Amino acid sequence: MNRRVNIWTTFRKASRFQVIPVMLVPVFLGALGAFMWKGVFHPVLFVITLIGAGAAHLFSNMINDLWDYRNGADVTAKETPEVISTNSGFLSGGLMPERTFAAITWSLLGLAVLCGVVLSLFSGWPVFVFGGLGGLIAYFYVAPPIRFGYRGQGLSEVAILLSFGVLPVMGAYYVQTGDISYQSLLLSMPIGLLTTLVLFNHHFLHWQADKQAGKNTLVVVWGERRALHFSKALLFLAYIFLILCAVTGILPLYSLLALFTIIPLYRVYGRLKEHNPSAAYLPLMGASLQASIRCGLVMIAALLVQGFIQM
Repeated sequence: MNRRVNIWTTFRKASRFQVIPVMLVPVFLGALGAFMWKGVFHPVLFVITLIGAGAAHLFSNMINDLWDYRNGADVTAKETPEVISTNSGFLSGGLMPERTFAAITWSLLGLAVLCGVVLSLFSGWPVFVFGGLGGLIAYFYVAPPIRFGYRGQGLSEVAILLSFGVLPVMGAYYVQTGDISYQSLLLSMPIGLLTTLVLFNHHFLHWQADKQAGKNTLVVVWGERRALHFSKALLFLAYIFLILCAVTGILPLYSLLALFTIIPLYRVYGRLKEHNPSAAYLPLMGASLQASIRCGLVMIAALLVQGFIQM
């Protein structure tokens, strides 16, 4: 029993399992969008979609760690004073052999692909388009030759918006309905932008080490002051799309209760200066993650309630 607990604990830490809600929430939104708009919901397909998307997300976390370790970014972050590293630490800290880490990583991809195959048999070949694009983005985010996360041209932010917003929401909706709609695209924008904000803000924690390792994130390229302005712009853009979804009937009007989730995060911005030590960004990172999950949960509840009302 203890061995099983240790294996699970190791896997949970290595894969950074605690952040999996940022992928599962968009899947819920896409499926519940189908439930509200078309009265369609297939529980088994939904569960398979959750498993596949979750496995793909954990693969993304681990392949990022694997290539950041190989590229030297994680080691540099570990050795740079006052920089806060956001990787699992299993490779940079020598806690797990690279071969073992890689084997777990590719096994997660295998599980995601298996789920994609099953879903395609029931919902059609476009499932592979959604899943394939997500897999390619996850791999080439830090892997050569593309390395979105190292280019500093906004490519990594677009990649995150697609991977944690557009693709999982539209993909989950397609699995349920066999359709592609503008409604699911617009529904993906609030949660996609908020998750992009989470990933963008985490660069503040170790941008000095990223600069040394040649990882040119927008925080490195722009500097703290300009990057903070962009961070705030992403925040407000996400909630503008939330309002747009409610006004156009994509979400019920009472989903606007999710606007209250902006308050704790906005207060954190107010405590930041133009230049801050890395530790000062930890509350920003935590508040960003909470805003993304809480806003997503309110949207989920609104879709679920409205779907039952319309039955």
